[in-house]
Amino acid sequence: MLRFLLVLVCLLPGISAAADSLLIKNIHLIAMTGPEPEVLPGYSVRIEQGVIREVGPVSQVSAGAGAEVLDGQGQYLLPGLIDVHVHVWDKAELPAYLSYGVTAVRNASGMPFHLDYARAISAGELTGPFLLTTGPILNSPGPNQQANHKLVITADEAVAAVRDQYQQGFRHIKVYSNLSRVAYEAILAEAAELGMTVMGHSPEGLRDEGIPTEKPFNIAFEEILDDGLVTLEHMETIVWHGLYDALDEDRLRALARAIAAQGNAVTPTLLAHHNLAEVARTQGAYLQRPGTEMLNPFIAALEQPLYDFWSSQPVGSRHEQDVFYQQATRMMQEEGVMLLAGSDAGIFTNIPGESLLDELDLMVAGGLTPFQAIQTATANAGWRLPLEGRGVIREGHPADLILVEHNPLDDLRALRTLSGVVAQGHWYDRDGLADLRAQASQTSVERTQTQLMEGLAAQGTTLE
Repeated sequence: MLRFLLVLVCLLPGISAAADSLLIKNIHLIAMTGPEPEVLPGYSVRIEQGVIREVGPVSQVSAGAGAEVLDGQGQYLLPGLIDVHVHVWDKAELPAYLSYGVTAVRNASGMPFHLDYARAISAGELTGPFLLTTGPILNSPGPNQQANHKLVITADEAVAAVRDQYQQGFRHIKVYSNLSRVAYEAILAEAAELGMTVMGHSPEGLRDEGIPTEKPFNIAFEEILDDGLVTLEHMETIVWHGLYDALDEDRLRALARAIAAQGNAVTPTLLAHHNLAEVARTQGAYLQRPGTEMLNPFIAALEQPLYDFWSSQPVGSRHEQDVFYQQATRMMQEEGVMLLAGSDAGIFTNIPGESLLDELDLMVAGGLTPFQAIQTATANAGWRLPLEGRGVIREGHPADLILVEHNPLDDLRALRTLSGVVAQGHWYDRDGLADLRAQASQTSVERTQTQLMEGLAAQGTTLE
């Protein structure tokens, strides 16, 4: 009878099942707990209260009284995917991530409402992936400053900004390209004093006249490698700052060795640049592809000048750079740099959830194996970030899981045919995932605008 009820749940459209105890049996297990690919057939995983309690061969793992039982029928179970670089603007976007198997994200430009979202998700009051967030982006005036940045120049301003974020409840700092040396050094010192982590773009210092074509950056890229940043963001940024934008494989490989030697991790965000090139290649048609309805319409309106610019660029624009960034990612993998997968979802035309799958495809196109690419979005991210044990299938760890029909270690396209997702103690079947995707298109311009204006006010930023 219990089995029959579970089958009914899985067949009803748009339904997800919440269970105190769930047994997923008869699966091929891809636990992502080791350095080499491993697939274990005939395995079961028992989950209680959203935590993995037992993993083992089918004959050794029983359901227990009152448990729901799901027969995996030989499909492949692996950890839920982790996107370590996203931009969330409204709660409507959160279900989109789950619908693509992304069960944890790091938001890279935080405001107070992100802390509210994170608490609500953890309490089971809001549907979405586990949410880690930085505070507002810290930058100095310069060519890369944006309206949502908190601008600081002096050491005192930087210290005050870090303390303010800490008092609001943020525990992770994001730094940006134009930070002055004194502000950057003050941020590092104050964050260390408060026990906060720091990630972001590699700070270059103030962009004085003649930099970088006639003068070197005020902060050399190599200087930041021993600063303890949790992750360095964007391969495009690393090539710009570290190689002065030269597409030089030998210099890139040497730089990769230096990055690895200091134990740094890199989030390539290949898709952030790739999608610019795709819009140019298609003369704007790429902006209308399926899934873009899940992009936040308020942010899309702000992005319109960028859409217009890249739609008008010559076909083939930035193609050479696009290929080089992919190859650079492979070289970093070969030189021992820890890579984490981030998609920059939520900005430009980067669709929440789906963009992470696109990012993994670009990594494989550049030369990573499917296993190595999946590592960047599971075990590597879980090891490098404070995600409470996510990223692997192991007893005592959170039960964030995805079930797919075919082996993704053979072909990453398997990740695009989800049979189900376990997240926050819920099992979502195919119909449940489709319902999540439908929810993600119900965005609110008014809510987004209100939250952003309140966030800017909280960080002391005014729009003129």
